[in-house]
Amino acid sequence: MISKTYNPKDIEEKWYQYWLENRFFHSIPDEREPYTIVIPPPNVTGVLHMGHMLNNTIQDVLIRKARMQGKNACWVPGTDHASIATEAKVVAMLKEQGIEKRDIGREKFLEHAWEWTHKYGGIILKQLRKLGASCDWDRTRFTMEPALYDAVIDTFVDLYNKGQIYRGVRMVNWDPQGRTAVSDEEVITKEVQQKLVYIRYEIAGSAESGGEPDYITIATVRPETIMADAAICVNPNDERYAHLHGKKALIPLINREIPIITDDYVTMDFGTGGLKVTPAHDPNDYELGIKHRLPVIDILNDDGTLNEKAQIYVGQDRFAARKAIIKELEEKGYLVKAEEYKSNVGFSERTNAVIEPKLSLQWFLKMKEISKPALENVMNDTVQLHPAKFKNMYRSWMEAPHDWCISRQLWWGHRIPAFYMKDGTIIVAKTKKDALRIARDKYQLFALSETDLTQDEDVLDTWFSSWLWPMSVFLPSNDSNDPKAAPGDLDYYYPTNDLVTGFDIIFFWVARMIMAGYEFKGQEPFQNVYFTGMVRDKLGRKMSKQLGNSPDPIDLIEQFGADGVRTGMLFSSPAGNDLLYDEKLVEQGRNFCNKIWNAFRLVKGWRVSEDTSVVEKPLAVQWFESKLNQTLIDLEDHFSKYRMSDALQTVYKLIWDDFCSQYLEMIKPGYEQQDQVRPIDQVTYDATINFFERLMKLAHPFMPFITEEIWQEVSERKEGESICVSDYPTAGAVDKALLADFDTLFEIISAVRNLRNSKQISPKTALPLAIKTDDAARFRPLESLIQKLAVVSEISYVTEKAEGVSFLIKSTEFFVNIAGEIDVEQERANIEKELSYAKGFLESVMKKLSNEKFVANAKPEVIERERQKLADAEAKIKTLEENLAAL
Repeated sequence: MISKTYNPKDIEEKWYQYWLENRFFHSIPDEREPYTIVIPPPNVTGVLHMGHMLNNTIQDVLIRKARMQGKNACWVPGTDHASIATEAKVVAMLKEQGIEKRDIGREKFLEHAWEWTHKYGGIILKQLRKLGASCDWDRTRFTMEPALYDAVIDTFVDLYNKGQIYRGVRMVNWDPQGRTAVSDEEVITKEVQQKLVYIRYEIAGSAESGGEPDYITIATVRPETIMADAAICVNPNDERYAHLHGKKALIPLINREIPIITDDYVTMDFGTGGLKVTPAHDPNDYELGIKHRLPVIDILNDDGTLNEKAQIYVGQDRFAARKAIIKELEEKGYLVKAEEYKSNVGFSERTNAVIEPKLSLQWFLKMKEISKPALENVMNDTVQLHPAKFKNMYRSWMEAPHDWCISRQLWWGHRIPAFYMKDGTIIVAKTKKDALRIARDKYQLFALSETDLTQDEDVLDTWFSSWLWPMSVFLPSNDSNDPKAAPGDLDYYYPTNDLVTGFDIIFFWVARMIMAGYEFKGQEPFQNVYFTGMVRDKLGRKMSKQLGNSPDPIDLIEQFGADGVRTGMLFSSPAGNDLLYDEKLVEQGRNFCNKIWNAFRLVKGWRVSEDTSVVEKPLAVQWFESKLNQTLIDLEDHFSKYRMSDALQTVYKLIWDDFCSQYLEMIKPGYEQQDQVRPIDQVTYDATINFFERLMKLAHPFMPFITEEIWQEVSERKEGESICVSDYPTAGAVDKALLADFDTLFEIISAVRNLRNSKQISPKTALPLAIKTDDAARFRPLESLIQKLAVVSEISYVTEKAEGVSFLIKSTEFFVNIAGEIDVEQERANIEKELSYAKGFLESVMKKLSNEKFVANAKPEVIERERQKLADAEAKIKTLEENLAAL
């Protein structure tokens, strides 16, 4: 018994469990063409948000379609260990228990981290199942599991031995809250309102003669760093400061002397034209310091507090010290003025702490050579970006990439395989045992033991593991009891086909995966990259918990069903463009499910005639066959160009408009005596059931649950069958002439219905229709459908004008006789009123076109628009006058 209303809760869990039990999502290498997607691994700390919903729905659409097309579809799920985010979570958890990370040591801390990961790490993957994600869950990987861990360590050792990894002191982005370096791409720049303070530096020795001391004024937004100043720099061409060249100045509050130097780098018209040079706390100052051989004085601790080198406010947070220093500068007469000033400030993407430029001893990967194949093969479309506009963004970064700082001052992650001897000698090896062997062989230190070697405390940047993801997920597991991949999988599944991700990690991840692919496999890691936009609210704001404008995806699925949410997300999400989320979108998705369900109930409720005399396919069946085939051609074009939203809209229109609103209305049986519905003939019914099956297959990648339910019910199925492994429809012949005739049919029906509505004539009242044509044969096949759908009593063909209201469709004139169905006098008054308005409008257009000045000065397209208005007005007046005469 088919339920009256569609209830997603009744079927979603049932069918997902059915798919899992029958292992429809599982893939092993065979003779078929592989189609592979690797999931952008969400952070192990994460829960499902709207961006995940969009991203994973698109991946599921692609993988389900490929699976139905007979390809060996493999969608690999997994999670990223997320060094900074996870460590922050575990540190916070321990703090609540009164435990400090440093007090318990590395090993104990890692035990807590693993415990936390096992407890909370799989939440997001379980949530993806509710969405219908058809991942091969047997292949679920984690970036810290043994096989993937080993791959990362092996990669580091390999690159180091090739001379591509080095260790050195360089200016890095320092996150004082996470107490770790972060890459340039992990810094979010925001415009911040700050105070630009003008500070007087006394010129050393200027007051020795007893007169007033001389000063140079410097403008800065970072007065807390004046204690780290190494020089004051002015432009050599700035006449205001020519007398100060070669002299020295005193830093306020601490009175340390610093030189006044000259350099063209200084802009004379910015601020006061004088620049405080602080090499330890500004990347540009650092370069200036190297050029002029200035000392580097780092006054900040790793947590952003001032250290002993600052001499004052030691132990205070940098921002608290800033306020205190401004106050003291003012009290002691060093502060000239302070003004509001907007400037760009870098924030850590992970902790939202203000980034501190800091000189630090770190590990780096040279990017100059390793990036070249990755740039070349995106520019030549070996790897295609969708939309292609992102190629420019990609090129701008890849043409001159900075060396990648790959070390992080954390404990959770892949520990750097570098071992130090007591004299500081570095040995890079996979294990301490290997390092000891290298030390003995290379340095002949046969008495050396493992206790003489100390491993680097740092871990690798999370992206240094995830850049291997398209390869590492296919490496065999070290645990024979948990086989996630087998030998040979990498050769079969790599390179993968499509990557679906957000454009915001084009540099973090996409570019680096391409680099790794060419470096370690000699080919691209994927063929296409589909960039999703950001999900925003309908006001255009980024969704966030703080704003309270982000719905819980699981709540949405509970309310609207997974299929409704999936289609709602895709209705308006063109590649690379932001999606303005509105709950009306998922309501539309739910309504689409209800429309399909009601159509299913309608068709399954029909009685089938036992009369087998009908053997030809009715014209409506022939039309929909062509319409379906044409749509399949259009759909493949959309998929080939990664127009996912357009693909869904095409399926939506075919089902809602063409099938439900047109085709079913054309074939729907009428009534016999006593309101008994007539049976439908077997040929039409069989064709309709076939259409329904094919439509469900077309819609299945977008809305898997309802399509499985209907596909299973619409025809008898054997146990173990599923729509998700059925054959995807392929296009057949398209009768273009028939499609054109039916387009005319629908225009006729629409025109008659609109006329009926405008004249307030009952939709049940049959009206006679006359067609002015010399080619009656063209319309005769459509007569029964016109009569049925437009409620027309009879159709006649004329060569002259006929009685009734006329309308024009593709140069053919039609007349509907409504005499006796309307109030003639009222209708006459309405037409005369409309005619009067039309004539007035025509007169105003003619007046404008007769104005020589307007014609001479207006743009050609404006004049053409006015001429079109003139022609439209004249045509309307003619029709109204004819309708008036027909009354």
